[in-house]
Amino acid sequence: MQPKRLVILGSTGTIGQQTLDIVRAFPGQFEIVGLCAGNNVELLKQQVDEFHPRYINSVSDLNGHNGAKRLSAEEIVSLLDVDMVMAATVGCAGMGPTLAAIDAGKTVALANKEVIVMAGELLMRRAREHNATVLPVDSEPSALWQCIEGERGDPAKFIITASGGAFRGRTWESLHDVSPAEALKHPTWTMGAKITIDSATLMNKAFEVIETRWLFDIPYEQIDVVIHKQSIIHSMVEFADGSVKAQLGPPDMRHPIQYALFYPDRQENAALPHFNPVQTGSLTFEAMDPSLYPCFELALDYGKKGGTWPAALAGADEAAVSLFLDGIIRFTDIPDVVASTLAAHQPIMEHSIEDAVHAAAWATDHTLSRYSTGASTI
Repeated sequence: MQPKRLVILGSTGTIGQQTLDIVRAFPGQFEIVGLCAGNNVELLKQQVDEFHPRYINSVSDLNGHNGAKRLSAEEIVSLLDVDMVMAATVGCAGMGPTLAAIDAGKTVALANKEVIVMAGELLMRRAREHNATVLPVDSEPSALWQCIEGERGDPAKFIITASGGAFRGRTWESLHDVSPAEALKHPTWTMGAKITIDSATLMNKAFEVIETRWLFDIPYEQIDVVIHKQSIIHSMVEFADGSVKAQLGPPDMRHPIQYALFYPDRQENAALPHFNPVQTGSLTFEAMDPSLYPCFELALDYGKKGGTWPAALAGADEAAVSLFLDGIIRFTDIPDVVASTLAAHQPIMEHSIEDAVHAAAWATDHTLSRYSTGASTI
């Protein structure tokens, strides 16, 4: 059988590295055609030396390293000899190459929330027009996908679980002086910095609701969120007869990554942790208290507005998280910073994907320029 020819966008990030873990576990079943990365040049060099991609893209000029030719990410994902693209980049910058892969009719394993938040309806329409397939890799949408796979009837309700992040159980007021290091200590998941902070604010959960709305074409009214501290049930689906299916497993992103890479087949992988119900013990659920997570309602309100509002939301959040990690604003300033940028946004309601990209870039630049210079205070 011919190996599946794979391009990884964001190969040096958390999801990219875990994707390569799966590739290592199945020698001969994948060919790495291209690797695209950002600033981690040394790790990219190691990956090139190990996997011998024909094409690379990074912020540094590695053209010719170990025979790999430098092309733009958009060119690499569009090559005829590419079967699947793992979109594992973080943030709004992932839109360009993801859109190029969709326009080329590729199968896209999508781990990037922001591209769906920015222009979910338009992106999914574009995928249908170009016969591209979008497979969710984000753990909660992947769980929903696995629950509905093979079902003949429409789901009645999607139930997305949330760990509650690093500060679950604490009041918003008590978080005024928390440090970036504290916010990055997620209790159950190991993730990149941006998504870990979004998990602490629950911005990521609002993004997942928006993501779910467009990936599965289901109304917002049929999507719920519950706090599930153990992060074992990744999401649930209720059907018309009241039956509920849940997807369970240890909090390890290699599970949804592998499911997408081999879909529709499942493969044994001894390196992956298995769920043991006895060792796991009790699983608990709580209603989400919006007062503890002001970013959640803020994001959902603007996500539902449509037009370029969600793209501006994504861009503003990306900048606010960066400002917090750099020590410029406080953790509890994040929703106010995002709201301030959104208040200045001039939306385009009948918009294009290009309009969404511009809105996200404007929001990021507006936020960074306003607060990085110290010209404005919270």
